[in-house]
Amino acid sequence: MSLTIGELSRQTQVKVPTIRYYEQIGLLAEPVRTDGKQRRYGPGDVRRLNFIRHARALGFEIEAIRQLLGLAGDPDRCCGEVHDITRAHLEEVKDKIARLSALRDELETMVACDHRRISECRIIEAIADHGECQHHQQ
Repeated sequence: MSLTIGELSRQTQVKVPTIRYYEQIGLLAEPVRTDGKQRRYGPGDVRRLNFIRHARALGFEIEAIRQLLGLAGDPDRCCGEVHDITRAHLEEVKDKIARLSALRDELETMVACDHRRISECRIIEAIADHGECQHHQQ
């Protein structure tokens, strides 16, 4: 199988500029080129790009994906490092969820504004002065 970059993009649902970027930063190997200098990709490129796309969808950063790809290339190796990378990412996700939950709570408090005048608006007060935020006072 020999795919053009457009065909690879359609098969993997990854945009062409993103594919080029992944090549530029070394997540994807430089592809084979035709005599006319067109890129050509094979099944391994499709699998690798699908791996990258799914890892990105799960929120992994580029460097973590690079490490995971390296580890995936050594299938007989212990998967402890994979667990460590994933566990660290999970902790980041939990932290982000906690911050977003606090943000949600603050916004819910802010929108409880009784819609009087702007000069008495709880939303404007809280945005203007971080000390007025509910979570800041706790």
